[in-house]
Amino acid sequence: MVDFGNSWNELLKDEFEKEYYINLRGFLKEEYSKATIYPSMYDIFNTLKTTSIEELRVVMVGQDPYINPGEAHGFAFSVLPGVRMPPSLQNIFKELETDLGCRIPNNGNLMHWTKQGILLLNSVLTVRRGASKSHAGKGWEQFTDSVLKIINQRDAPVVCMLWGRDAQQKGALLNNPKHLILKAAHPSPLARGYFFGCKHFSKANEFLTSNGLDAIDWQIPDI
Repeated sequence: MVDFGNSWNELLKDEFEKEYYINLRGFLKEEYSKATIYPSMYDIFNTLKTTSIEELRVVMVGQDPYINPGEAHGFAFSVLPGVRMPPSLQNIFKELETDLGCRIPNNGNLMHWTKQGILLLNSVLTVRRGASKSHAGKGWEQFTDSVLKIINQRDAPVVCMLWGRDAQQKGALLNNPKHLILKAAHPSPLARGYFFGCKHFSKANEFLTSNGLDAIDWQIPDI
């Protein structure tokens, strides 16, 4: 049982007793013992620990964690201050600049977003160093499906940004008419399809304000 320190404890408690998660936990125990896995085992659930269901206004769904040293810290697309911005994050900032005129910051720490109720959720929460999708099909998809099913049931409006094929497949779980579902290609330069020009950030703000909620301040502060 993971302690999220918020209402996710009650909402997700049954997942940890299911066979798929018991098998996943065994797989991860072996992986962390013999290979370099990202993020640190202590950071796997950081996004759920940081953004409770009550605070949630936007959920961004990506693929799996960054695969290079020092990058992944438990939040999709984010890196800690001082870490070089990966290409996917650079492209996110480029789209933000075009869409809303946001200045490209000097760091890739997205905690400014999480403090505003943005859940930065990957479809798969761990990965082997240098091996994208190496932990796909091991059970994480079922776990994050459960997170999205809970979000789908929420009464208050939520913006769901699904970036990339893996994330878009989860769109079938999101059929609550109160929510806004936005789909685009993954921001990785290697992805097929369009990300640039999707205008998800302005669309999110328009939806939130039309529902009586505050717009997101997307500008990441410099450090």
